[in-house]
Amino acid sequence: MDGYHLTRAQLSAMPNSEEAHYRRGAAFTFDSDGYLALVEKLRKPIEPTTNTIWAPSFDHTIKDPVENDIAIPRTARIVLVEGLYTALSYPAPKTDSPSTDTKAAVPPAWSEACNLMDEIWLISVPIPVATERVAKRNFNAGLSPSLEAAFERTVNNDMRNAREILENLPVNGKLTEKIESVEDKGWKSQEQQLANGDEGKEKTEQQEADVQRLKLERMGSIAEMADAGVGL
Repeated sequence: MDGYHLTRAQLSAMPNSEEAHYRRGAAFTFDSDGYLALVEKLRKPIEPTTNTIWAPSFDHTIKDPVENDIAIPRTARIVLVEGLYTALSYPAPKTDSPSTDTKAAVPPAWSEACNLMDEIWLISVPIPVATERVAKRNFNAGLSPSLEAAFERTVNNDMRNAREILENLPVNGKLTEKIESVEDKGWKSQEQQLANGDEGKEKTEQQEADVQRLKLERMGSIAEMADAGVGL
């Protein structure tokens, strides 16, 4: 979904450009109509004349999307869409007039795209845990001048976005799976462990054995999928 970020130039053209740049990552700073158009293309039946569908990616070097950078061939049978707002489903407006119903002014694209999904999986992370993770990530990525500033922006922007999603999840059983996030430090790279202050923490022999077992199981599953031709 990152490919549907509005460009920095588009944010600068907004009436309140400073706020738009600060809130980059909020739902209103995405091209929701463009995202919906992609999902609609993916829902169409596959025909002999069906061409490769192209989706945008995001280049963190230039900090903007790259058009037509992800190829989805007609041989694809399963497409995974990952992003914050795949599960954003605003309630239907009570009226057609934004003057009497604020929900009527909300772009319907997010909800429409959500309704087109076969399955929706939500990775649930407690807000305090997510706040710490995102703040450290943003600071380490150079997006904030200090860790304190990173926490302030995370609380005022990222977690504000998170709460908007949690308050507007799909209803009527449309949410297929809700998975509670469990942090396994054994999967962190050495760089991540250093960045998060995990260096020097020793694992017990049992913990190390459990981590190795999980890694082998996951590698075995990937090998079985490759043998079966999944994703090829």
